[in-house]
Amino acid sequence: MAYSLEQRFWCQRVLRFGFAFVCVCLGGYIVGPTSLLWRLKDKSRPQVSCLPCVCDCSSHTDDFFLTPGLADNTYSGCGQNDPDLNQELEKDTVALLSEEIALQKIVSKETMDRTSALTMDAKRASSHYQKEAEKCNAGVETCEEAREWAEAQLREELKRTALWEQRARQLGWKDRKRAYT
Repeated sequence: MAYSLEQRFWCQRVLRFGFAFVCVCLGGYIVGPTSLLWRLKDKSRPQVSCLPCVCDCSSHTDDFFLTPGLADNTYSGCGQNDPDLNQELEKDTVALLSEEIALQKIVSKETMDRTSALTMDAKRASSHYQKEAEKCNAGVETCEEAREWAEAQLREELKRTALWEQRARQLGWKDRKRAYT
């Protein structure tokens, strides 16, 4: 049973409206609630991942520092519960500086060793490529000499061929190729 033109028009309109409605709903779902939900989740998370410091170190801010990053041992109230921090604070400045120098020496030695190894690798590769280039140059020279010898042989052969053709023509020989052209 065929539909009338008016029924087909309404059917197409309903399909278009349904498709547009689904697209709008899908777009709203992707853009709206999920991003809003993510924003709410981000705001609900605590911004600080560790507990705040309970010590009062502000009274010692007027004290001077011996070197950048190293404070003197007057901060006895800060970090009493942290054993690593206590161990670092118990060290004197000379020990800290000598430890820092020793660490810098180790790092510089490792860097120098790595640089030396890379330099040796580069020298080996350079030597290898230089030997290969010398082999290539020797091969090119040999090929050039062979080409020159072949050219000389070809010139001699052409001279002999011309001489034999000349003698053959003197004796009455006619070239068939030239006779037809």
